[in-house]
Amino acid sequence: MILRRRKYSDADRILTVFTPRFGKRLLIAKGSRKTTSRKAGHLELFNHVNLLVAQARTWDIITESVTVEGFFQLRSDLDAISRAAYICELVDAFTAEDDEYEPEWELLLFCLRELNEGLSSEPDLLLRWFELQLLRLMGFQPELFSCLGCADDLQPVENFLHLSAGGVFCPDCGRKMQGAELINVRTLKILRHLFRTHWDGLRGLRVGSSTAHAVEGILQRYLSTILERRLKSTDFIHRLRQAQAESK
Repeated sequence: MILRRRKYSDADRILTVFTPRFGKRLLIAKGSRKTTSRKAGHLELFNHVNLLVAQARTWDIITESVTVEGFFQLRSDLDAISRAAYICELVDAFTAEDDEYEPEWELLLFCLRELNEGLSSEPDLLLRWFELQLLRLMGFQPELFSCLGCADDLQPVENFLHLSAGGVFCPDCGRKMQGAELINVRTLKILRHLFRTHWDGLRGLRVGSSTAHAVEGILQRYLSTILERRLKSTDFIHRLRQAQAESK
């Protein structure tokens, strides 16, 4: 899967490729910027491709490429493109070279297919599900079910969220935590439902705008806390939303 690419010299590109068995790889596609290149069409962003690669000193060289899935419908929709860019950037941020990532790769492929086929009536909710599932796979899942302080099961009342601590505290423990913030019952319920349910069981789920905004804000801030930076594609999604709202 092609996560990222950049220009290199007059004719080449450097690609960040995500694989299930070898993690991320930086590869060079020589001549791929030329209009006559046979490889160029196969090396688009988000493409699921088979590559033949030759080892080299700096970057291994792509010698052949064949598209397995091009996600062509996705590319005709700016909203879908922005969401695909976001999940690819998130995978890029969390993964490294020389590790196996088969579950993460399958998760990415599944979500790209959903965006391409337009099956989700709530595509932003798909992003929230993706975020939580990726966090779980990478070992950074927030604690949403038991109090981080006393380990008691969280009750359906207003609890306390502490992003730096990595989850939720019960009212008694949360009041003592500096930097903790209230999290209401509905928001926590949706977060838990997204975390423990496969997407097939979430199709058609409707979430109120205020709750959806709260869930998005929590996960975006939690990801920024872990990664210690904000993703560029997040800002693009927000600018796109603002432009669409102003045009109505």
